[in-house]
Amino acid sequence: MSTDRFLPDPEGDAAAVIDGFFGHLAATLRERELPEEELLAAMRARHEELTAANQNLIVDEAAVHNLRMTLALVAAYELLTPELGRDDAADLIGTAFNEPLSEAIRQGTEAMLDSSPDPYRAMVELSKSREQHTFGAGFTFRHPVDDDDQHFADVHECFYHNVLVANGAPELTPMMCAFDMNWIEAIDPRKHGFRFERTTTIGLGGTHCPFHFVRTRTEKD
Repeated sequence: MSTDRFLPDPEGDAAAVIDGFFGHLAATLRERELPEEELLAAMRARHEELTAANQNLIVDEAAVHNLRMTLALVAAYELLTPELGRDDAADLIGTAFNEPLSEAIRQGTEAMLDSSPDPYRAMVELSKSREQHTFGAGFTFRHPVDDDDQHFADVHECFYHNVLVANGAPELTPMMCAFDMNWIEAIDPRKHGFRFERTTTIGLGGTHCPFHFVRTRTEKD
């Protein structure tokens, strides 16, 4: 099955994530009776400042959009920490980053897998496409195994993490890692005939991020 209709749109995808992120933050600030308009304006202004100051990190077109997305978290973190403290600010940011698009991503991934005669192959094709179009040269992937039964995509250089380290906020990397759960949770090994394994990530202290897709028996076998 061709996955062309599921090819990522880096610019559009990043814009959707950023808009959803700030929108979720706005709602949460209202709930907590914090100065929503003032804080959101300050966050967006700081976001633009950080983006301009980090242009040296851009290595290709994908990095343009990944930079903006990652720095949105840094801008919010800087403005919310004085108001909430580091831990509460980080928790709020993680929720705002991951929740807005979670259902759409899960449903879209599930629909792709359900409609494919070979869900494993469809997912591998999509993964390879995202390496090129979404992640780009800012990430280093290695593929120790890539055949009809197993596809291992190991990330040894993470642009998101490098940006956060450069801006003094490496503790936010796990929130970027958690975003993947939106599509991981759509995989049903019994129905789709493969399982996904990721035992650690760079953001969680690992030497690399192992994205491993492994065929299993399907419910029809």
